[in-house]
Amino acid sequence: MVLALHLQLTAPLWDRFPSQLGVSLLLVPIVHSSQLFPHLVPLQVGCQALTLLYLMLLWLQPPLILYSLLIVAAQYLKHPRTPTSAPGMDYQSADTEHLMKRIRTGQSDEVSFSGATHPPNIYSQDDLPRAVVRSLSQGSNVMSMDFHPQQQTILLVGTNVGEIGIWEVGSRERLAHKPFKVWDVSACSMPLQTALMKDATISVNRCIWGPDGSILGVAFSKHIVQIYMYSPTGELRQHLEIDAHIGGVNDIAFAHPNKQLCVVTCGDDKTIKVWDAVAGRRQYIFEGHEAPVYSVCPHYKENIQFIFSTAIDGKIKAWLYDCLGSRVDYDAPGLWCTTMSYSADGTRLFSCGTSKEGDSHLVEWNESEGAIKRTYSGFRKRSLGVVQFDTTRNRFLAAGDEFMIKFWDMDNTNLLTTADADGGLPASPRLRFNKEGSLLAVTTSDNGIKILANSDGQRLVRMLESRTFEGSRGPSEPINPKPPIVNALGPVGNVSTALASPLDRPDRISPQVSLGSLGPMDSSRTADVKPRVTEDVDKVKSWRLSDIVDSAQLKALRLPDPITTGKVVRLIYTNSGLAVLALASNAVHKLWKWQRTERNPSGKSTASVVPQLWQPTNGTLMTNDVSDANPVEESAACIALSKNDSYVMSASGGKVSLFNMMTFKVMTTFMNPPPAATFLAFHPQDNNIIAIGMEDNTIQIYNVRIDEVKTKLKGHQKRITGLAFSQTLNILVSSAADAQLCVWSTDGWEKRKSRFIQAPAGRPGPLAGETKVQFHNDQIHLLVVHESQIGVFDSKLDCLRSWSPRDALSAPISSAIYSCDGLLVYTGFCDGAVGVFDADSLRLRCRIAPSAYIPPSPASSSSVCPLVIAAHPSEPNQIALGMSDGTVHVVEPSDAEPKWGGPPPQENGNLPSIPSNSALNSQSSEQPPR
Repeated sequence: MVLALHLQLTAPLWDRFPSQLGVSLLLVPIVHSSQLFPHLVPLQVGCQALTLLYLMLLWLQPPLILYSLLIVAAQYLKHPRTPTSAPGMDYQSADTEHLMKRIRTGQSDEVSFSGATHPPNIYSQDDLPRAVVRSLSQGSNVMSMDFHPQQQTILLVGTNVGEIGIWEVGSRERLAHKPFKVWDVSACSMPLQTALMKDATISVNRCIWGPDGSILGVAFSKHIVQIYMYSPTGELRQHLEIDAHIGGVNDIAFAHPNKQLCVVTCGDDKTIKVWDAVAGRRQYIFEGHEAPVYSVCPHYKENIQFIFSTAIDGKIKAWLYDCLGSRVDYDAPGLWCTTMSYSADGTRLFSCGTSKEGDSHLVEWNESEGAIKRTYSGFRKRSLGVVQFDTTRNRFLAAGDEFMIKFWDMDNTNLLTTADADGGLPASPRLRFNKEGSLLAVTTSDNGIKILANSDGQRLVRMLESRTFEGSRGPSEPINPKPPIVNALGPVGNVSTALASPLDRPDRISPQVSLGSLGPMDSSRTADVKPRVTEDVDKVKSWRLSDIVDSAQLKALRLPDPITTGKVVRLIYTNSGLAVLALASNAVHKLWKWQRTERNPSGKSTASVVPQLWQPTNGTLMTNDVSDANPVEESAACIALSKNDSYVMSASGGKVSLFNMMTFKVMTTFMNPPPAATFLAFHPQDNNIIAIGMEDNTIQIYNVRIDEVKTKLKGHQKRITGLAFSQTLNILVSSAADAQLCVWSTDGWEKRKSRFIQAPAGRPGPLAGETKVQFHNDQIHLLVVHESQIGVFDSKLDCLRSWSPRDALSAPISSAIYSCDGLLVYTGFCDGAVGVFDADSLRLRCRIAPSAYIPPSPASSSSVCPLVIAAHPSEPNQIALGMSDGTVHVVEPSDAEPKWGGPPPQENGNLPSIPSNSALNSQSSEQPPR
């Protein structure tokens, strides 16, 4: 494996290099083997022995000897004599981390993504498909096309009225035609119902074949992804319908993480999601883009799977399937709508995009450096739309621009040639090569498609044209360019959910007429529908209050900890959902990680599998600096985690420390007390800006990069106990031990409003004590938590709904938090109970008694209670409880009842419905410039 990095088996070595060069090339992988394979350092001696043996026998039978040695080396590395895994190995293998390190830093001593040697151009312009051999009339504006990966003349088409078609371009036969319809209206989420009721028009944003052509996926301009199974006879069978994103689904692709076929989607809600292609379950969600995500490009290198994504703000990010955040951050030329694509052999990466001003850019990337390697010329005028492109034969690039098709040689930045396809093309035609590069489909201005061919393509088309049909297939379906207008959903009552406007894409313009053929599915087709997947709403069922008092009624796991000292004062899940981080009152952090196993293939936290209490092999603990002035048990603690889970910022009465989550090492410290930091919150748009609540009642806006306090906010009378940013409203809300709320503008940090929360009936005021705040996913409604109440407030600090302890939950409130989907509020009480509330109405859905999750033991005390609750970032029914005795429990519903209780009954005067997003902190969709 190591030797093969620099040698090829196709010819004897001496025909390629002088002997000295051959020796130097052999030595390169040995010198750097400790860097390429850090866990295989002991194997260097074996590699060197193989190299010396090779050099000694070089002149005997070189090809045979080399081939044998390569096999031996590969087997040696595949089955090493020493274990390849070590205690404390993090989420990824060393190879994976090493690869992403090269993406970020472009180290010159290692194999580069862009290090492949490309053969000289052995092609001519005659290999380009430029002769028009077919004209097909689709009947509506074609938005996306894709050739079948195996059947070279089968073309999948999606249009601006949501229909898809499959064409046999050789015979001009349309094998299938499917107008858009919601397959299962009863399972349709309320946001989707609202979107279709307001505007029934829907467009195909992308359609694509699966890797072997037996499956295809369609992404629509509203929420939906539909997956079909395809048979060689041309039959389409409904497989999955996924309510994937809030707003438009802007791109779809197939990938094979963990050797399992998955569907990758991205959308207006600024997220990328990965779905199981068999059952439709969501497996990963990637968050970090600050604008709607425009395209995704899954790929793999050296057996490592990853995804490139682009957003409409021009940001390019790369993600591993570990939910640890983006690993790179590039700027696309033009800083707007950009798509990315690899050459057919997977060695070269290209992107093509158009700026807001209409300037188009086609470039090749040096992945290892995040830099542009080549910029192709030939875009002379400002484009009227977003330019589309494709690659073929590892040699050619093609783009639709200026009412024509432009071709480039990959190794030459100058325009190679153009083709106008006998006229009739739009300003920015869409185009797609078949796998062999013998055919090229291009869209026309009259809602059609032209098929261009080279000499091989023309022979293929002629062969199909002369084929005799025996009537096994009926005539192609008639094309109806104006389908009848009907309502897809029927009457929908009481739809009050607010919905952000979908991404208005200049390259994806919906027609001005309502969507046709949206009626309910024919009863004759009902058996063909698989269960619909949705992550937005629960089906309404008869309500009953669940009172969980026994451990058999739920799944609970006490996380392993040989030494529990102090109280758990802060508790958070990592953004990936793979680990739980606790901060104890003794200033020590503890991290539990779940591993991927047969019982837990996702590797995410679960109450069914015991995680590992993790620490580096050197025994380092993450311990905060403490103040000599105050006992550590009495000091205020605070914690904040970076979006990619790489760093944690924390304080326990002393300096604020920044830790590396992989090594537990302190990266830096700042803010030497007094006063001490009491709460931390990252600015949502700039991770270098932190709002720090202080013990002296102020809030400091601190820039980490330049180590400077930008401003101090004064308005509270007691220490700060909570901070929450709303990116939508551009505000910071603070709360303090004086039970006061303040609203600050993030533009100039002026104080907009303040209000004291009111004491509930029967309790004397004014209130005092810790008050916490958290914004709902909609970034408008605010959860306020005090020992006397939980309340939902609006942006004007008006209380819309509140609940105070009573009846079975009469103890003071210790903590509360929204579930990740915003549908529930988990509330802990000082007697150990946990209440699960409906987020809209604050009506109790479920009560969890301490006896249900705290194992009975002689040491257990009735005074043990959850001081802090953490909500899982992607599993809305899972929580972690940080207890007053120092333990941490993970709690989930039982397998028999997978959700907490049922929805409460509705009452007149209920709180207006709060829209819920499945993404952790999804914002309203942004409208890109037109």
